[in-house]
Amino acid sequence: MMTSLTDLYGEPIHQFTRADALKAGVLMAVPQSLSQEAGWRWPVALTAAAWGDCVAWGDEAEKRHPGHGQSETGRLWDVLHVAFRAVRSANPGARGGVPFGVLRISADGPSRATRAELAVCCGPGDKGEPVITIMQPQEE
Repeated sequence: MMTSLTDLYGEPIHQFTRADALKAGVLMAVPQSLSQEAGWRWPVALTAAAWGDCVAWGDEAEKRHPGHGQSETGRLWDVLHVAFRAVRSANPGARGGVPFGVLRISADGPSRATRAELAVCCGPGDKGEPVITIMQPQEE
């Protein structure tokens, strides 16, 4: 008979769920229509750090980099598409996150595209359902 973690350590004091992370802004939900268009079947979210580095593009960024044709939707599409292709080409049964890189213009950096390293992983959602999270490699 296998001993559960609850048997060993008791009931958790607090659980920070995916829903909590979305509400707190630690995770940023991707609109389902866009993620499905990019090929994803399950809900996708980016960590706030990954979103800030690779997707966020506001008025200040536009003033800093005029004429580059950037938009948050377009930048998000690039991340979703490259992540999907990375997963499709990964070795079957690979453990952990699948690393990939995406070229992007940093909102507060130079006006040239540089490579940002990211990772995509599939894990259980709050009810055990599969969910996708895109993050920076050093994030958990």
